[in-house]
Amino acid sequence: MREQLAALEQEALAAIQGTENLQTLEDLRVRFLGKKGEVTAILKQMGGLSPEERPQIGQLANALSETLTAALGVRREVLEAKSLDERLSREKLDITIPGQRLAVGKQHVMMKTLDEALDIFIGMGFSIAEGPEVELAANNFDKLNIAEGHPSRDWGDTFYFDADSAYALRPQTSPVQVRVMESQKPPIRVVSPGRVYRKDEVDATHSPMFHQIEGLVVDKGVTMADLKGTLNALIGQLYGEGTKTRFRPHFFPFTEPSCEVDCQCFKCRGAGCPMCKGEGWIELLGSGMVHPNVLRNCGIDPEIYSGFAFGMGLERMTMMRYNISDLRLIFENDLRFLRQF
Repeated sequence: MREQLAALEQEALAAIQGTENLQTLEDLRVRFLGKKGEVTAILKQMGGLSPEERPQIGQLANALSETLTAALGVRREVLEAKSLDERLSREKLDITIPGQRLAVGKQHVMMKTLDEALDIFIGMGFSIAEGPEVELAANNFDKLNIAEGHPSRDWGDTFYFDADSAYALRPQTSPVQVRVMESQKPPIRVVSPGRVYRKDEVDATHSPMFHQIEGLVVDKGVTMADLKGTLNALIGQLYGEGTKTRFRPHFFPFTEPSCEVDCQCFKCRGAGCPMCKGEGWIELLGSGMVHPNVLRNCGIDPEIYSGFAFGMGLERMTMMRYNISDLRLIFENDLRFLRQF
């Protein structure tokens, strides 16, 4: 048995020194020193030894185990260092190679205009209100004094969700104003930005999905002069002091009296061009004094309170703000266009 232990020691040490990877080294540890390893197998044969030989063979077996354990530890350190060197060599960086520039995102041009407009309104004491894009027809039309038969209620103009025409994609953000008036007592000063939907053909100034900012003021003693002063302050801060505006009488079911507000065409400066369709002016927004029926429908007494409302297309505001001649450019996501802003 002494000879077996000596032979096993020579074999094991040679195998340990010759291994080149950690997994093989672990396999050798299990083979020689595991519970079912070769050293254990030799020790199981000690039952056939004389009482005098057993302690001697036991000492030799323990010494062999310690020798192999030490050899395994030394070889493991060598292989781990070698593996680390190989990994460092494989994964090292060449600091002489030029780095790759990361593209830095920017705020979309339309969102810039929205933030500028909202900052102006907040500075004038307005708060921001939001509402759902899928809205009840009652909020879209009935409470806004838009009677049955009005063109905007037609299936050809509005995106309805069901045959009963009870729900539709909102064609304007006015339903947010309805919700505010029903939930909040005057004084009210809110603006409601958001996406709206109409069955418009796509061209240089129209899209079936676009964005609006609508405003509402309800208080005692509100007049048309307050409306005009608010809108002129907004337009002056957005497009520069001295920007020419034009207020034209118009009809909206939810305001009375009503008016359209135009800005002088930024492209031709009033001379007439395809952008303004030869008129020299570009329609910017609609506005007017809140119709008494709308106030009543929302639980506000028109004998005590009055108010004004307005709604403007964010895309048109952006086009005028940054001299963009075609609305479609805003939605095409062409980086060559967007990087200009």
